[in-house]
Amino acid sequence: MLPTDVLNTLRALSLNERPLITPLPDKDTSGKGAFEVGQKVQGTIQAQVSTGVFKVRVLEQMLHMQLPENLKSGDVVELQVLSIQPRLTFSLSALSNPLSAPEHLSNTSLLLSALTQKPLEKSYVMAIQSKPLITEHVESKTAPDTTVLAGKLHESLSQSGLFYESHQAQWIAGSRSTAQLLQEPQNQVPLPDRTVAEIAKNAVSATATSQDNPISNIPNQLQPLVQQQLNALETRQVFWQGHAWPNQRMDWEIHEEGSRQDTSGYEEAGKQWATQVRLDLPNLGEVAAMLRFNSNGLSITLDASGETTRALLGSASSQLTAALAERGITVSSTLVAPHGKS
Repeated sequence: MLPTDVLNTLRALSLNERPLITPLPDKDTSGKGAFEVGQKVQGTIQAQVSTGVFKVRVLEQMLHMQLPENLKSGDVVELQVLSIQPRLTFSLSALSNPLSAPEHLSNTSLLLSALTQKPLEKSYVMAIQSKPLITEHVESKTAPDTTVLAGKLHESLSQSGLFYESHQAQWIAGSRSTAQLLQEPQNQVPLPDRTVAEIAKNAVSATATSQDNPISNIPNQLQPLVQQQLNALETRQVFWQGHAWPNQRMDWEIHEEGSRQDTSGYEEAGKQWATQVRLDLPNLGEVAAMLRFNSNGLSITLDASGETTRALLGSASSQLTAALAERGITVSSTLVAPHGKS
């Protein structure tokens, strides 16, 4: 199921899609009452000033507000303070007279409610292509090119569709090309083979269907992806699964962490991003690398199930630190630990 917190937030944003209210205070009452951001207050309609504009008493202040036209004196509105500076701004939460302006859920809210009824079928973002990320080293029987592998990983996650909306914003700003945007799953859905007349003919029935089942507006193959987007927004975690090279599966996780102590006992302040890669290699067994990034630099934890493998990782860790330093990356700590102790 989708996380409750993110759904409640999105429902609140999409409910009724009402405009924000930025009132103007009367001169003789300005300055009375103290508002705080997030505060919920009641306003009582005193009189109608003009069409859709009312004089409303809120916390001993008399404010002019643009509200639904069919309100009348004595009606009560529930408001929430969104901002104080540079100007006082409210959102309209509810009305005491539901007949004045009936509450209804927008299509966005109906869609989110429908998604809550569906279990999260896939917790992992799968590689957009089933083939391995790199294959060049197989024929030459050389070690994989880690630079190429890193680039392919970045490309696979970027084109997963998980960040599609932010990529649309980049496209509008000119920092992302149309060709890049077209690589993402949202643009891989085949369009129905119908004429304009057929689409127009079915428009009314399609609208009725979407109201009964708004999730039907999302193609079946994209519904798990939408759930993954909401889940990532709530949990601050992204999981990727795929094959790094032929017959070599890899699990990749990116998540946000709170404060923690490093190997010297120093507590790292604030939040930090961590990334972990897990592989089950033919000769080394199961190994994992955890990288944590913060203002102090990069901390590295390598773990393995076998003692021999841990010894190899320990002897090679100094080379890894030196290689990163050559690229301007400061390594604050390194640790080799038994599997499951990182």
